[in-house]
Amino acid sequence: MSLIPSFFGNRRSSAFDPFSLDVWDPFKDFPFSSPSSLSTGSSETSAFVNTRIDWKETPESHVFKADVPGLKKEEVKVEVEDDRVLQISGERNVEKEDKKDTWHRVERSSGKFMRRFRLPENAKMDQIKASMENGVLTVTIPKLEVKKPDVKSIEISG
Repeated sequence: MSLIPSFFGNRRSSAFDPFSLDVWDPFKDFPFSSPSSLSTGSSETSAFVNTRIDWKETPESHVFKADVPGLKKEEVKVEVEDDRVLQISGERNVEKEDKKDTWHRVERSSGKFMRRFRLPENAKMDQIKASMENGVLTVTIPKLEVKKPDVKSIEISG
């Protein structure tokens, strides 16, 4: 976590977070297509990219909370790849358009999102649990117990 306040909406940035695998797109807010959208052939993959995810570490576990309002659990995927990379992805489909309807404003985003996080060595990869309630996805990853070394006092002679 950064100790320097963000100038971009009080948002916690992961630009210097060694565990974050987010890719920064410097062209994402420009009106023309960004190079990253050209490579995928569609800009729809970046439409929902700002899915907010918090990661906190407790003494017992790592807890990820993602805001995914309006999505069903079937529309969200939680996966572990390459043994230590947590991937959270999903898709919100565009509402069906009726030719008789007149739209005055469209502000809700649609499209795909994907966030990836490299997990530390103390994560129990075989005990990951995920749940979703009220538009918030919670992924809990228990931590390995840190065994304290046995310390034996040695008497000094002489």
